[in-house]
Amino acid sequence: MAFPVTRMRRLRRTPQLRAMVRETRLTPSNLMMPIFLVAGKGIKKEISSLPGLYHLSSDMAVEEAKQIHDLGIPSVLLFAIPDSKDTQGSASWQDDGVVQQTVRAIKEQIPQLMVCTDLCFCEYTSHGHCGIIHNNDVDNDATLKITAQQALSHARAGADIIAPSGMMDGVVTTMRSALDENGFQDAVIMSYAAKFASGFYGPFREAVQSTPEFGDRRSYQMDPANGHEALREVALDIEEGADIVMVKPALAYLDIIHAVREKYQMPLAAYNVSGEYAMIKAAAAKGWIDGRRVMLETLLSIKRAGTDIIISYFSKEFAELYRKGAVEG
Repeated sequence: MAFPVTRMRRLRRTPQLRAMVRETRLTPSNLMMPIFLVAGKGIKKEISSLPGLYHLSSDMAVEEAKQIHDLGIPSVLLFAIPDSKDTQGSASWQDDGVVQQTVRAIKEQIPQLMVCTDLCFCEYTSHGHCGIIHNNDVDNDATLKITAQQALSHARAGADIIAPSGMMDGVVTTMRSALDENGFQDAVIMSYAAKFASGFYGPFREAVQSTPEFGDRRSYQMDPANGHEALREVALDIEEGADIVMVKPALAYLDIIHAVREKYQMPLAAYNVSGEYAMIKAAAAKGWIDGRRVMLETLLSIKRAGTDIIISYFSKEFAELYRKGAVEG
């Protein structure tokens, strides 16, 4: 019925009423916190492009993981800068690599924390691309062979979830076959199913030193204009055996997140990427926005679009506010 019988403001009048009818609820259990690893010991160095985040050696990463777990965040996502790089990124599949060492240490000391590892080669290759280069482009099928090696090294270390991010065709089926054949049937694959060639990745590439030496990644990451193609990518990864599918980035692709949620009854993740984080931090530092409010609106928008898991550099900050009761809901 119309006004004056219907007054939409009635249910907005008090915090208690707003909480009772709130449609979207976000808690730390929905979040995954990225961690950036470096070789060495006792290292904690702030990343200039990502204020509040750090390069951490394995021992310091374990301490960070303990804090994350204590805040009620159930999982971390590990990235790393290796000691040395080569054209194939061979450091990525060494059992004594920084990711592998850190996975073992976290699982030994905080076994309840779910450890997810990013599986890619851009941080490990001397050229900064996501696989083996042939004729100035990534050779898809040659890269799949070394993908299996990296996946197995992560599984042997004890990773709970392995997340292939290179956008290689056939990567999920390659990983699933390798994992299953080697006794790792329970290892979860979270595929970067719809990963767009985005301008929002700049701060991350600085953080992991993965800016391409030549060209760009548009021949393997998705064209930002293509929504239907994103649904095809998701469908293929589901068919190949992905357990969780992901859309990346989040804010410029909320329509894609919603479309995936509407079409597929699959666990869905979204990556609230470095550029999205850095823009909010920079504007807040200038006093142009209320950083806390915009952070909360951002995370809620991603959850409202349909995600189950939000990978975000805001995860710890949100969880700290949630613990203090400073988040409505």
